[in-house]
Amino acid sequence: MSQSGYLAWSLALAAALWWPVGRIVWVMAVRRLERKLDRELDVAEVAAQRRRAWLLALPLCLVFAGLFNLRLLEG
Repeated sequence: MSQSGYLAWSLALAAALWWPVGRIVWVMAVRRLERKLDRELDVAEVAAQRRRAWLLALPLCLVFAGLFNLRLLEG
């Protein structure tokens, strides 16, 4: 696999994983905060957690996709 192919496949995998991973991180963060505060979050707090989850999911997916494709490249 060439370097451009590695980059393309890594970005494609990261893009495919970004939405589900962000959703899982968001749900877990909202549930944890609701449990911690012992109340339901308001709309602004949920939106803040969503932005935070999407930003956290981006580097997580990029790193995972890069390492996954690197492993495929070696094998």
